[in-house]
Amino acid sequence: MKKRRLINLDPLLTSSYHYELPEELIATHPIHPRDHARLLVYNRIDKSIIHSRFDALEDFLPPQCGIIFNDTKVIKARLYGHKESGGAIELLINRPHNAHTINVYIRGRVKIDTLLIFDQTLRARVIALHDDGSRDVHFYLHENLIRFEDLLPILDKVGHIPLPPYLGREDNSEDEREYQSVFAHHEGAVAAPTASLHFTDELFNAVCSHHTHAFVTLHVGSGTFKPVESEVITDHPMHSEYFDISPNAHNLIQSDTPLLSIGTTSTRTVEYYVRNHKLRGEANLFLHPKNPPMRINHLLTNFHLPQSTLLMLVASFVGLEETHRIYNEAIKEHYRFFSYGDAMLIL
Repeated sequence: MKKRRLINLDPLLTSSYHYELPEELIATHPIHPRDHARLLVYNRIDKSIIHSRFDALEDFLPPQCGIIFNDTKVIKARLYGHKESGGAIELLINRPHNAHTINVYIRGRVKIDTLLIFDQTLRARVIALHDDGSRDVHFYLHENLIRFEDLLPILDKVGHIPLPPYLGREDNSEDEREYQSVFAHHEGAVAAPTASLHFTDELFNAVCSHHTHAFVTLHVGSGTFKPVESEVITDHPMHSEYFDISPNAHNLIQSDTPLLSIGTTSTRTVEYYVRNHKLRGEANLFLHPKNPPMRINHLLTNFHLPQSTLLMLVASFVGLEETHRIYNEAIKEHYRFFSYGDAMLIL
């Protein structure tokens, strides 16, 4: 993208967040070992860009910064089955509304009261249809209505890792290991907090031994992949996701310590708390250049889809023009993009 075009970009227009990505730069598989991913380091003070590798992360971290991690754990949220009438369906769990009512997306035509069959024992019945394309269902085991927490071990046996659609492939046994952070703990996400995927146990322990750190939980929903379709970004209905802030994280947020958030999910959680003073609940914060971060000082993240709320969050830290400059540089240097791709550190 040429500089003269950037001058006229409006940070409130969705079209301003478009960029062209060569298909071969989409990372369809993880890199081994995890911390051998590349790392682009951007310094906001002098606008410099350094190319490095993720296992050198500690060389760039400000010595006094505290670190916020998201310890959510990805569940096997994709199920394949058929309707009672015989038609094939694919179901993707989005999030629970309560103990029994689960919000999902279903590929295949259904109506209220449609019965979905997944194996000899697991069923789901459609109880509501929503305008956003999602559906609400109840799950049954041996004809008995079950709670979400009882569904989780069943999903672990019959479900599939919900890989992002842009990977263009089915999940495999490697994804069960690699599409999960080494510090994942609380089950509930249907997408990984991808900046976290670069940490090995060794690097995670090394970073934590040198920096004050704490965990928040934000269960990433499938809405994270929803493109912004409105012409003006502030007209976009931002999805909500369940979050919980641990006591240690609360104390760190309340302190004067500069903060590095590991990923956009940790960022949204902290920034939602700063604005609403809630320690748990549903967060639907949309960060963009006109709504920049108030507490997070530094960001570790991956490279995100064009016209996505995640790209707009990056622009809330560095501005729209610099976002395009950084992404153009990453494309020129053949960085790997999206969930299994390389990382960027914003200082």
